[in-house]
Amino acid sequence: MAAITPWLSSPQSFSNPRVSTRYSSARCTSLPAVVSVLDSSNEEHHQILSGDHVGMKRREVMLQIASSAIFFPFIVSPAFAETNASDAFRVYTDEANKFEISIPQDWQVGQAAEPNGFKSITAFYPEETSTYNVSVAITGLGPDFTRMESFGKVEAFAETLVSGLDRSWQKPAGVTAKLVDSRSSKGFYYIEYTLQNPGEARKHLYSAIGMATNGWYNRLYTVTGQFTDEGSADQSSKIQKAVKSFKFI
Repeated sequence: MAAITPWLSSPQSFSNPRVSTRYSSARCTSLPAVVSVLDSSNEEHHQILSGDHVGMKRREVMLQIASSAIFFPFIVSPAFAETNASDAFRVYTDEANKFEISIPQDWQVGQAAEPNGFKSITAFYPEETSTYNVSVAITGLGPDFTRMESFGKVEAFAETLVSGLDRSWQKPAGVTAKLVDSRSSKGFYYIEYTLQNPGEARKHLYSAIGMATNGWYNRLYTVTGQFTDEGSADQSSKIQKAVKSFKFI
């Protein structure tokens, strides 16, 4: 298993005694993946910003999108505003990253980020142990990426993303990834797909992927909600409502 980076595992970053650095297939798709995404060197950041090796960087970004389909129980962060409660949902507003999303009223919020802010992830999850959650992963992009179409049409983008996750052809077989649906709307790519490790419950994932600038460079926002076949229709409804509610402010 990949080593946990100092910033991610330090007491300052994780003071919650319930947090474990052990891999748990019931709670996340790939813990090493999120560590890898958030553990790039400054040199790599400069390469991405400069747009060098565009083809390679496009593949790198796709891998980052794929690895955002995870869950990790981050500590609750008081740095973000949570306002405008409505029925069973409330609106979570991130003034720093300029987005808002509706989440179930009783869900927890946690956040982790690189010290330079180039990459970050915010997780939304029930207080009790569960297999469903929503996350918002943000990563910087180079100047070659100016809109979602820079990655190609949504159908090709979705096929590339999901086929890159599939390992069913390996011996022994790995995770099976299947594309369910994809569409483009108002600058976002919406992708629905499933992941299933051998002997485990199938995970359903809904992603909304969009792009916005922070004034210095473009950033990719990947909003992913997931639940398993064992989950209820209510869980599925909550996940889809949360993902679809995401918008820039």
